[in-house]
Amino acid sequence: MKAAFRAFTLSCCAMACFAASCALAGTSPGPVASVPYTPIPPPVDRAFPGEIRVSVDASDVQRRIVHVHETVTGLGANAVLLYPKWLPGSHAPEGPIDRVAGIRFSAAGTPIAWTRDPVNVCAFHLIVPPGVRSVDLDFDYLSPTTPKVGTAEISRDLMELEWNAFAMYPAGYFARQIPSQASMKLPDDWKLATSLAKISSEGTTTHFERVSFETLVDSPVYAGRHFMRLDLDPGANAPFFLNVFADRPELLKVQPEQLAAYRALVQQAYKLYGSHHFAHYDFLLAVSDQIEQSGLEHHQSSELGADPEAFTEWDKTASGRDLAAHELTHSWNGKFRRPADLWTPNYDVPMRNSLLWVYEGQTEYWGNVLAGRAGLRTRQQSLDQFAELAAFYDNQAGRRWRALGDTGNDEIINPRRPQSWTDWQRFEDYYDEGLLLWLEVDTLIRERSQGKRSLDDFARAFFGINDGSMTVVTYTFDDIVKALNTVEPYDWAGFLGPRVNGTNRPSPLGGLAQGGYRLVYTDTASDYFTTTDTQHKRTSLEYSIGVVIDEGDKAGELQSVQWDSAAFKAGLTEGAQILAVNGIAYDAEVLKDAIRAAHAGTAPIELIVRTGERYRVVNLDYHGGLRYPHLERDASVPARLDDILSPRT
Repeated sequence: MKAAFRAFTLSCCAMACFAASCALAGTSPGPVASVPYTPIPPPVDRAFPGEIRVSVDASDVQRRIVHVHETVTGLGANAVLLYPKWLPGSHAPEGPIDRVAGIRFSAAGTPIAWTRDPVNVCAFHLIVPPGVRSVDLDFDYLSPTTPKVGTAEISRDLMELEWNAFAMYPAGYFARQIPSQASMKLPDDWKLATSLAKISSEGTTTHFERVSFETLVDSPVYAGRHFMRLDLDPGANAPFFLNVFADRPELLKVQPEQLAAYRALVQQAYKLYGSHHFAHYDFLLAVSDQIEQSGLEHHQSSELGADPEAFTEWDKTASGRDLAAHELTHSWNGKFRRPADLWTPNYDVPMRNSLLWVYEGQTEYWGNVLAGRAGLRTRQQSLDQFAELAAFYDNQAGRRWRALGDTGNDEIINPRRPQSWTDWQRFEDYYDEGLLLWLEVDTLIRERSQGKRSLDDFARAFFGINDGSMTVVTYTFDDIVKALNTVEPYDWAGFLGPRVNGTNRPSPLGGLAQGGYRLVYTDTASDYFTTTDTQHKRTSLEYSIGVVIDEGDKAGELQSVQWDSAAFKAGLTEGAQILAVNGIAYDAEVLKDAIRAAHAGTAPIELIVRTGERYRVVNLDYHGGLRYPHLERDASVPARLDDILSPRT
C-alpha cells in the first residue's frame, strides 16, 4: 500500500509539473512527435539479384495449419520483405496477414531481428548481417477452423490454396522481376491441380517450375482426395482442362451432355474473342459444401466453387453455372487487358477501382451470355436470370443516392461483411448493374447498325489483340470510348458517363427494351426462380412484402428486408424471425397464402415475430399480391436478346 501511495504521489507531482510548464509556455498539450519512419523502397522495374524459394507443408488438414519455410537470396543490409496486401481480383487490401503467426527470420540458423513497419503492417524490416547470402523465413498460416474466423479453405477432403498467403517478397522490385520457385507437401493419397508446371515429386511433395513471383501468386493450387480431370479441348495447342475436386467420390459423375457444355464454353469464348492469352488453362472446381464456394480469376486458371450436387443434380443448380464463363472471360478482360488504375507493379501499391463496371461488369455480361451460348443454361434459364437482375435494380432504393461507379469502392469499404440494408447501402453493383449497362450498349449497337454490328465486335477488337501474348495491356475510359466508336460511331462518353456516375436515374431496363423484351411481374414464380430459392434454402418475397426468408437451419428468419417495402414500414429488420402468420405457425406456403388472401381484401397480414428475446405482433398493410419477375416478349422490337444468346458457329 505504501509503495502504491508513493507511486500515486509521484504521478500527481509529475502531472502538476507538466501542467505548470504548459501554463508557463502558454500552450496546451499537443501530439508527441512520431518515431522516425524508415521508408519502404518503391518498386522499380529491375531484375532482383536473388530469388525466392518457398516450401509449403499443407499436410495438417485436421488442424488446418500450413507450415511455411522460405529462403530469400540477394537481400541487402537493410532489407524489407512484404507480405502481399493488395490482391488482384479482390481489388482491395485483403492479404490475410491476420492469419500469419510464429514469424522467424534467420541466417544459417542464427536468428535475425525483425520489426514490423508502423504504417504498413504487411512490411517487415530486417538488418541483414554482413556477408549473409540468404535469409530464411518460417511461419505458420492458420487457415480458418470455424465460420466465425472466416470461410473455410481446407477440409478433411480438399483444399484451395493461394501462394500469396504463403510467401513474402523483397520491396523495391516489380513482382514480375523476382524469380521464385515453390514446392508443396500434401496429405497421403491427395492429388493436386494448378497452372504451374510440375518438375518433380518426392513422396507427397511436389516441386514446381521456376517462375516470376507475379506468376506464382497468379497460380493457385486445388488439392483433395477425390479428383477428376477432364480434357475440354482435346488435341489443342493450348491444352484446356476441367479439374474437379469433391467431398465424396460419388459427386464426380459428369454426364456426356454436361462435359459437352463445358467444351462448348471454351469454343464459344474463342469465337467471341478470336484469340487466347494463355499457353494452357485449368478450371479448378471444388464441388463442396465443406470449403468456400469461391470464384477468382487468374491468367491461366480459374478458382471455382459449386454446390456438391452441381453435376449429380444438374437441373437444380443452373443459377451458378455462369461462374466458369465469367472467370474464363477474365483471362481476356482483367488479366490480359486491365484497367490502368488497377494494374500495380507489386502487391503493396494500392489499386484504384474506377473501371470495375468494365472489368467486372462487362465480364459478368459475357459470363451470362457465354453460359447461354454454350448450353450451361437453357435459353429460358438465361432469360429468367436477366429478369431477376432487372427486377432487383427496378426496385433498388440505393440507386437514388449512390452511383454505380462508386460501388467500385465496396471491396475497400466493406470486404464482403454482412450489411443490414444492402439494397439501400448498395454492394458491388458494378457486377450486375454493370451487366445491364453492357446489355444496353450491345442492343444499342445492334439497333443503330441494323444488326450488322454488336458488342461481339468490340470484344474481338478490344480484348482479342496480340493473340498468344500474356503481356498486360492496360486501358482507360477514353480507350473504351474510342473502341466503341470504332465499332459504332456514337456519343459513347455522353452515354456511359451519366449511367456510371449519375444517381436517381431510371431503372436500367433499356437493354431489355431494345432487346425485344419487357420486365413484368406475375403471381407465379419461374422454374428458374423456384429452383434458385430451393438451392439457396430461402423464400424470396422481395417484390411483394419486401423480404427474403431463410428456409434452412434458421427457418423463418429474415435474411434481408427491402428499404421502403411493406416489411420495412412495419419495422421489420434482418435477423427477425417470423413465428406465425395470421395465427398459424410459420411456413413459406402459409405466408404466401396470406399474401394472396390480402390481395383480395383489406385486412393486414398479422405476423408474430421474435427479435432476440422479444416477441411482438406486426401488421403488414400490403395488398399487392405475390410478384415474381419475368421477361415478356415485345413483338414490336426485333428479338435482339435471343440473338445475343444464340451460339456462334
